[in-house]
Amino acid sequence: MSKKKVRYGVVGLGHIAQMAVLPAFEHASKNSELTALISDDPEKLRLIARKYAVDALFSYDEYDLCLRSGAIDAVYIALPNHLHRDYAVRAARAGIHVLCEKPMAVTQAECRSMMAAADKNDIRLMIAYRLHFEESNLGNIELIRAGKIGEPRLFSSVFTMNVREGDIRLQKRELGGGTLYDIGIYCINAARYLFGSEPVEVRAVSATSDDPRFAHSEEMVSAVLRFPGDRLATFTCSFGATKSGSYEVVGTKGSLRLEPAYEYAAEITRTVTIGGKLKKKTFAKRDQFAAELLYFSDCVLRGKEPEPSGKEGLIDVKIIEALYRSVRSRRPVRLDPPDKASRPRMKQEIQRPPVKKPKLVRTTPPTK
Repeated sequence: MSKKKVRYGVVGLGHIAQMAVLPAFEHASKNSELTALISDDPEKLRLIARKYAVDALFSYDEYDLCLRSGAIDAVYIALPNHLHRDYAVRAARAGIHVLCEKPMAVTQAECRSMMAAADKNDIRLMIAYRLHFEESNLGNIELIRAGKIGEPRLFSSVFTMNVREGDIRLQKRELGGGTLYDIGIYCINAARYLFGSEPVEVRAVSATSDDPRFAHSEEMVSAVLRFPGDRLATFTCSFGATKSGSYEVVGTKGSLRLEPAYEYAAEITRTVTIGGKLKKKTFAKRDQFAAELLYFSDCVLRGKEPEPSGKEGLIDVKIIEALYRSVRSRRPVRLDPPDKASRPRMKQEIQRPPVKKPKLVRTTPPTK
């Protein structure tokens, strides 16, 4: 491996890869380089390779050949959720580092398999929680930790979008479809890093209209997570409502609100209210994916365990599974809090300018 740059193969050339991951390499060129593309669409491979000057092109059947080719040091896995485990484990066994989109996998067992393969083969495994490197979220963690809003008592959030019929997000739950895996995970993760602890009990309810889009997955889920100290986090996520995304934390002395809270290509506004006085701050649009690449490449080059690690991904999947159990049983589900060793800190913040909107090749946005 070059001691200056980590060479990446991007696995999957769908919407998120084309819109955000591939363009991010320009802003991460200090220590990251795009050297291979993996897809089963020859037209995508041809056109995208030309655009980004990539020579090493592989089909999915040639994935193991790619891993052994010497062309890459790491993979960025941007595949459907149910394929994450297989492609991550195969990379780890080949000594290739893994940066995997969230959710980490569909089940806890799959997550643990990925972690075990990473440990056994001494490779770095990171889950792509881009907001762990974003200034507004990290600043909110610091504000809460400093006691600016007093003791945080409740978290509330909404994350909704109108998903196109036939989109992969609407497939069966066994394949990682459904609102919690795709967008609810953002609300869960935000509540955890803002409260700085893990939920001890969860409950949830789902609702689905007769819209044919939702033949295999629920339309929406509302959830309540109880944290130590009898703090509550509530959120609703939906695939059948207009685009919206925000969160608010209310404490004993004040509150803070972030909107849009989960976007990767928009300005973000924080509103802090203390003693009736309101203060707003706007954060410029940034390249959140370049920040991920820069951080992960640094971890690879320095042999450092990343935050967010596989353990972070496992915890969210464990909570998602518990929420779906609650939906089915119509009862609360108790959780044994894990020993969470690390959380995002302000020192992880990385700023890069926004990318220009790229022209898409044989892919469509997930929303109407």
